[in-house]
Amino acid sequence: MDTISLWQLAVLAAASTLVGFSKTAVSGANTISLAVFAAVLPARESTGVLLPILIAGDLLAVRVYRRHAHWPTLLRLFPAVAVGVVAGTLFMLWADDAAVRTSIGAILLFMTGVTLWRRRIAEQEAGEQKTEEQKTEKEAETETETGAGADGGGEGRGGGGTGRTAARGYGVLGGFTTMVANAGGPVMSLYLLSAGFRKLGFLGTSAWFFLIVNVSKVPFSVGLGLIDARSLLLDACLLLFVLPGAYLGRVCVDRINQKVFDRIVIGATVVGGLQLLLI
Repeated sequence: MDTISLWQLAVLAAASTLVGFSKTAVSGANTISLAVFAAVLPARESTGVLLPILIAGDLLAVRVYRRHAHWPTLLRLFPAVAVGVVAGTLFMLWADDAAVRTSIGAILLFMTGVTLWRRRIAEQEAGEQKTEEQKTEKEAETETETGAGADGGGEGRGGGGTGRTAARGYGVLGGFTTMVANAGGPVMSLYLLSAGFRKLGFLGTSAWFFLIVNVSKVPFSVGLGLIDARSLLLDACLLLFVLPGAYLGRVCVDRINQKVFDRIVIGATVVGGLQLLLI
């Protein structure tokens, strides 16, 4: 890693602040930090520099949202994530910077499209269910008025959420992208949104998920030469900027509307994916 200029250090410091903000408020915004690090530093080396900063943000997020995690979801994801991490490690053995950026950017945009499609289908199903419920209520009222009586309502629809197959798919992709370029955040954000998580459950589950996954990635990153004495020296200069970002995110999260929150996550994911493809 070559010597960096003062303005490059300032840009990395701002990106580190955004890491803290993303960990306590808008998880998908982390892709912007990823793109900034990849633009200022070589893509492969940037992943090793960014990882300790992400772990610091994860620790702060767990401290704030530790009680809101949904552990059944985490336990369902981890086996698939492990497969993805191993696959990502093998990919990093031969991939160059261009391959890393192109692959991750394409995956992020694809997953965004899939999630938007899933959400539209869910909204259509919800609208149809609401129409059926209204129709059932009217029929029940009519039967009551005529003295016929009503024999219970319809069956409750099973939770929309996501099944085991979807969890495995998102898990493998999340593990792969987080190992290759620390870009698992958008993939898991899209999974948690498609599963119907609200803000606090979303943040608590993702906080524990990434703390465990990112710490487990350290030996792989060291083995690949992505983390060394020089990268840790730069980390020592940047870690200080994570804390104010995390505090700002904690202050803002309670004021963010759920729909706005979802849109920001998806929007940040699209921006990050495009940046990775265009850099």
